[in-house]
Amino acid sequence: MPHTKLVIFDLDGTLLNTISDLARSTNYALKKNGFLPHPIEDYKYFVGNGIGKLFERALPEGKKTEENIMKLRDTFLPYYDSHNTEYTEPYEGIPELLNTLQSNGLKMAVASNKYQQATEKLINRYFPEISFTSVFGQRKDIPVKPNPAVVHEILRIADIPASEALYAGDSGVDMKTASNSGITSVGVTWGFRPRSELEANGAVHIADSPADILNLI
Repeated sequence: MPHTKLVIFDLDGTLLNTISDLARSTNYALKKNGFLPHPIEDYKYFVGNGIGKLFERALPEGKKTEENIMKLRDTFLPYYDSHNTEYTEPYEGIPELLNTLQSNGLKMAVASNKYQQATEKLINRYFPEISFTSVFGQRKDIPVKPNPAVVHEILRIADIPASEALYAGDSGVDMKTASNSGITSVGVTWGFRPRSELEANGAVHIADSPADILNLI
């Protein structure tokens, strides 16, 4: 593999364990709008494709309308913005990994399907000492992953060819994003989805710990 100069990370389930805050905030929105909540564990399969898809998956069959999705969104956003750091924390070994990559001169970026405002807030809060080349979440008029648009934008800003980049994520969406971008994928097993999903979606490498990513570089 060519010498790696850039590592692009997914956020939720890769850098940060955000599932409890996401689940509690969505359950709050569901209950406020007259729907039943879900166990936190279920949200590992609801998240990953942006908040619109999260709400669609959380709504009961027959209620997955655009109107209901917008109602949940309007209730969820202010609540999550105020509560999105209550249970969220970096995965063990992630701060050390990022610091090591930075001290060795590698560029790093974030490509998330979480909406932009929350993506920036969480990165700034939990990794203030890391100088990411780009921190991108879901933005207006930019297609979400697995569309490669966000990765192509990151490569352009970093001025690094796809052959010299790694993409690390915890879901099949991430593995497809890497493949669609022409980037070597690393599926991480500490996140929200099982190893089987990563392998089924073409993960080139599997990392069982952040240290495994270092060993690939």
